[in-house]
Amino acid sequence: MAAGADQHGVAGRAADPAERPAHGRPGESEPVGGRGHALGAVAAWSTAIGAGGLAGNAGGGLLVQYLPWQALFLAYVPLALALLVWVSRVAPRVPRQTVGLDLPGSALLALGASALLFGIIEGPGRGWLSATVVGAFALALVLFAVFVRHGLRAAHPILDPRLFRLPRLRAGSIGIAVTFFGMFALFYVNAQFLQYVKGYSPVQAGGAIVPLALGMMVFTKFGVRGAERCGEARTAGAGLALITAGLLLLSTADAHASYLLYLVFLVVMSAGAGLAMPTLSHAIVASVPASRSGMGSGLQGAARELGAALGIAVVGTALSARLASGTGHGAAAATAFTDAMALGYRIAAGVVLVVGAAVVSGLRSGAGARRSGA
Repeated sequence: MAAGADQHGVAGRAADPAERPAHGRPGESEPVGGRGHALGAVAAWSTAIGAGGLAGNAGGGLLVQYLPWQALFLAYVPLALALLVWVSRVAPRVPRQTVGLDLPGSALLALGASALLFGIIEGPGRGWLSATVVGAFALALVLFAVFVRHGLRAAHPILDPRLFRLPRLRAGSIGIAVTFFGMFALFYVNAQFLQYVKGYSPVQAGGAIVPLALGMMVFTKFGVRGAERCGEARTAGAGLALITAGLLLLSTADAHASYLLYLVFLVVMSAGAGLAMPTLSHAIVASVPASRSGMGSGLQGAARELGAALGIAVVGTALSARLASGTGHGAAAATAFTDAMALGYRIAAGVVLVVGAAVVSGLRSGAGARRSGA
C-alpha cells in the first residue's frame, strides 16, 4: 500500500507541469489578458481540483456500494488511460526543460514528511514521549534541515529555499497547505460519520457531500472578484475564517442532526475553500520568477499534498486517541465516534485559525513590499 501510494504521488507531481499554461508559460509574468485573466485561470484550476476530489467521494461511494473495495483502485485505470489520450491531444505544448531531476532533494523531502506523519499517527498508541515517536520527530527535523542545506547548494534543486524569503509566496504556500488541511479533515471523517452514525449507505454518503463541490464552483468566482477588489489578504483571510467556522459547526453534528443542517455546515466550508484556494494559488504563481514557473506548480502540489496528509493524520490521531479504549456497540459506539469526531474537528479548526492569522499577516507584508517596490 505504501509503495502504491508513493507511485501515485510521483505520478501526480509529474502532471504538475501541465498546470503551467494556466499560470503562465516560462517567460511570461502573467498569462495573456493580464491579472484578471490569470486569476480566472487559477480559479478554474482550483475548481477542478475540488470538483475532482468530491467526484471521487461520490464515485467511490457508488463503487463500494456494489463492488469490492478493490474497485476503488481498479476503476481509475481505464479513466486514467482515457484522460492520458485526451490530454496528450488538447494540452498546449510548453518549452522543454533540460534540467534533470533532483533525486536527492526529492528523497529527503519524502523521507522527512514520512517521518513527521509517522510520529503524528503513532503518537497516541505508542505515547508522545516514547522513544519511537520522539525519534520520528527528531528524524523529520534532521531530514528537513538537510533538505534545506541541499537546496541551498544544489545547482537545480527541486525546491529552492531562498524563494521562501518572499512573504507573498511563503504565505500562499502555507495558506494552501492549511486550506487542504481543513478540507481533508472533513473528507476523512465525513463518510464515516454519515455511515456509522447517521446510517447512510455508501452511495448516500458519497452523494451527500456533492453539494460541497457545487458550492466551491460558485464561491470560487467570488474569490477571484474579492482578490481583485479587496486584496489577497482580506479574501484569503475570509476564506480561512469560514473554513474554521465550518469545522466548528461540523463538530456540533450528531446522530440527531438533520441533513439540511449538515448541508449548511458544508456550504460554509465550500464558501471558505472557494474564497481561499484561487487567491492563495495566484499568490504563489505570481511570486515565482518566470524562469521557475515549474517550481511554482510543484510547490503548490507539495503544499496541497502535505496539508492533506497532515489533516488526515491529525484528525485520525484524535479519533484513535478517543476510541482507543473501545467503543461498545450500537448507540454507544455512535456516541463515542461523534465525540471523537468533534475533538478532531475542533483541533483542526484551531490549527486553521492560528495558521490562517499568520497567512493573512504574510500576505499583507507581501502587498506592502510590492507597493514599496512599485
